[in-house]
Amino acid sequence: MTTRWSVFAGSFGGRHWFVGSMVLGLLAGFAAGCGAPESPSVAAQDDEPVTNTVAALSAAPSRTLAPGTQFFIRKPDADAVTQAVGLIKSRAFADAIRLGVMEATPQAVWLTGGTPQDVEAMVRATMRQAAREGRVPVLVAYDIPFRDCAQYSAGGALDTASYEAWIDGFARGIGDGRAVVILEPDALGIIPYNTTLFGAADWCMPTVTDAAGNTTPAPGASSPERYVQLNYAVDSLEAKAPRASVYLDGTHSAWLGVGEAAYRLFTAGVQRAQGFFVNVSNYQLTSDNTQFGTWVSDCITAATAGAPWAAGHFDFCPSQYDPATNYSTVNFSPDFAAGVTAGLENMMGGAAATTHFVIDTSRNGQGPWTPTASYPDPQTWCNPPGRGLGPRPTAATGVPLLDAYLWVKTPGESDGPCNRGITGATTDPEWGGITDPTAGAWFAQQALQLDSLASPPLL
Repeated sequence: MTTRWSVFAGSFGGRHWFVGSMVLGLLAGFAAGCGAPESPSVAAQDDEPVTNTVAALSAAPSRTLAPGTQFFIRKPDADAVTQAVGLIKSRAFADAIRLGVMEATPQAVWLTGGTPQDVEAMVRATMRQAAREGRVPVLVAYDIPFRDCAQYSAGGALDTASYEAWIDGFARGIGDGRAVVILEPDALGIIPYNTTLFGAADWCMPTVTDAAGNTTPAPGASSPERYVQLNYAVDSLEAKAPRASVYLDGTHSAWLGVGEAAYRLFTAGVQRAQGFFVNVSNYQLTSDNTQFGTWVSDCITAATAGAPWAAGHFDFCPSQYDPATNYSTVNFSPDFAAGVTAGLENMMGGAAATTHFVIDTSRNGQGPWTPTASYPDPQTWCNPPGRGLGPRPTAATGVPLLDAYLWVKTPGESDGPCNRGITGATTDPEWGGITDPTAGAWFAQQALQLDSLASPPLL
């Protein structure tokens, strides 16, 4: 591994060689041997057991992450390495170093498909590598049927039976090792044929066309089926990966309201898991997400173990949406937040919140984007310009229910080919009229912005 990186560094001369060595050293030294699990065929032949080799990482008796937890650093993105080499050759040394620091920061490993045997082998390989390094991997399970409801990250298992077999393989790959599991981003924010607590129909309605040309709901696309899938996943992970900290989708501070998020999490089995995650692949401020996550946890307690009159009433929970604006905008001002907190404490009747959460801070250093131009749909979640990396991954948050800041979304990867809702357009006016890379592909321009606008700064 050292020789391969030395070849890259040796292609530069003078100061170029020094900076090239430093950047590529960041990419290689921090991540040598990390992240890229062996191919399934190689991993399947490795009979090294996944056991309690990382037990010393957490002295806590529960699956709550110890403050000193060290998270796994995956192998650098190949396109990031190529970009770093180009930056060095063009003498953009500061940009190259920042890119190296970003890639040497712990990030999640995404598992997005394959057979049950494939995902088991890939997860097991990652677990073994993390155990050898004394680190805890963050694993994203992202294969639920009707994933992303035919948007940019569409895909997923064909049906519930296929998904159950896949998540069983995922769980077996973890075994009794220590891991963080981010279970199906957007799975509770986007539910097929769902009706909210307040009787409104959600937008996700997948269809198929039969032989006669009739359009009908896609088989298996339903709210009850989604909850069956997630409950099965929670139980499978709890049984087969007993030391994993499993978190379900809590959306983010400007998406679902507090009561709606709490109800969906409860219905999906959050009380049998470690907790929930917020802000995955989004840009909302850490402070807002911390407050939102705390309120969601309070609401879960209020409706399940609070005052008798609040039992089952997730719809009674006050939320971040301000009634003064007909619930159209969120409000995290101190005065408004104090009122929400007081209302939830009243519902809790003296009970304490116990549901933990984590925040994806990979791209929220500058907070959410406010467009300056008018668009049919600004797609504020999709490759917004002028954003920055957020707080570094750590389990030392100082907030009792907040287990960790994590980099779940891979910074530098595109959200998809955004067009700001312009009919027929395939280009993005916010990025100079280019066609944005497909979801998950490397977006070099965005990577540079995230690095240079990081808060706290990378350099």
